[in-house]
Amino acid sequence: MERFENIDDYIADLKAKLKKNPQCGNTHYNLGVAYLSRRDFMEAEREFLDAVAHSPRMAEGYVQLGGIALQRGDLEGCLSYNVQATQQRPFFAVPWGNIGFVQLQQGDTDKAHKSLKKALKLDPEFIQAKATMSSLFITIGDYEEADKMLKTILDKYPNFGPAWNNKSIIHANRKEWADAATCMAKAEENGFDVPEDFKKEVEANI
Repeated sequence: MERFENIDDYIADLKAKLKKNPQCGNTHYNLGVAYLSRRDFMEAEREFLDAVAHSPRMAEGYVQLGGIALQRGDLEGCLSYNVQATQQRPFFAVPWGNIGFVQLQQGDTDKAHKSLKKALKLDPEFIQAKATMSSLFITIGDYEEADKMLKTILDKYPNFGPAWNNKSIIHANRKEWADAATCMAKAEENGFDVPEDFKKEVEANI
């Protein structure tokens, strides 16, 4: 994309390529990514659907469709697309991490644990899967394991907001309110939207 002045020029170029070769799954995929960068989810979804229609083995296309489904709150759709991605590429860590995330949202901690373990076996440095695993440990009340997982994330990625938020939750559960406030501030500094109720609870106890 470096040779284009802006995203609109890049989109125009990809559309011109598709006129010559409308069956190219890769071009549809790249156009979908370009639309995503403009937050044009409807057009992006259309292109990713075309991408997997023309290249059914393109696991990344299913992952992107899952992301769009999640963005509109469709957990089942997100799960279904990511399962399709694993069927095309069983050793691709990303969809396993996404499946674990959805299963955790649905309250199925056992299934989520299996999926996240699989993701981390395939890619031990998969930061999103590690963060979701720390959320899972918090959900089941295993704060020690959650803390260990968060340490491995923050030692390597000190600016990863979701990990600071989870650390804040652990401190709050231990009634370590000053530490909870410090970690919450770091989560916000690094772009994480801390839920309002949790923020009020921490602030009320400092």
